[in-house]
Amino acid sequence: MNLIIDIGNTRTKVAIFKKEKLLKSYPTDTFNSDDLFQLKKEYPKIKSAIVSSVKNNSNEIITLLKEQIDFVLKLNHKTILPIENLYRTPKTLGKDRIAAAVGANKLYPNKNLLVIDAGTAITYDFVNNKNQYLGGFITPGLNMRLKALNEYTDKLPLIQAGYPDDTVEGNKRIISIKGGIQFGLEGEIRRIIQHFKPLNDKLT
Repeated sequence: MNLIIDIGNTRTKVAIFKKEKLLKSYPTDTFNSDDLFQLKKEYPKIKSAIVSSVKNNSNEIITLLKEQIDFVLKLNHKTILPIENLYRTPKTLGKDRIAAAVGANKLYPNKNLLVIDAGTAITYDFVNNKNQYLGGFITPGLNMRLKALNEYTDKLPLIQAGYPDDTVEGNKRIISIKGGIQFGLEGEIRRIIQHFKPLNDKLT
């Protein structure tokens, strides 16, 4: 059994696999020794673990895992991958982007892939039909856009993400913000997909 830990900007995601079968997955704010003890109790056959982190605090978790698990791998630019990484500055490539590209290629090998991962930031990553990772784009996530309007203006409130209640043009402040952010992001996604489509036959 394999333990997978993905430390993102906002939350940590944990998963247990038996070969390629997902047995359990859940998000958490933190992962500590109590969490590991509970997982080992529930799944005593965990033999391997891999940690992907976009933060610099993963060493503590790596140390914790090595005390309890036989084989522990920290995903980084030196990790051997089933795809070829052609990113020009591999040291600066986010581990979340590497993991997303590898996962998509596992599901759709030998295809032109655009992988869209919507988290704190939104990443757009391209893998070609030669199983080569070529890079992509990074933009602010939905909640980051809402927070930016609030933090960098004096009068705009911080609101929850969602479609505006009124389908007409924005005639109230909250409707204006929701519509601008929501529809603007949708337009961005469509535009980036269109950017990659003419360059690559049969984009998935």
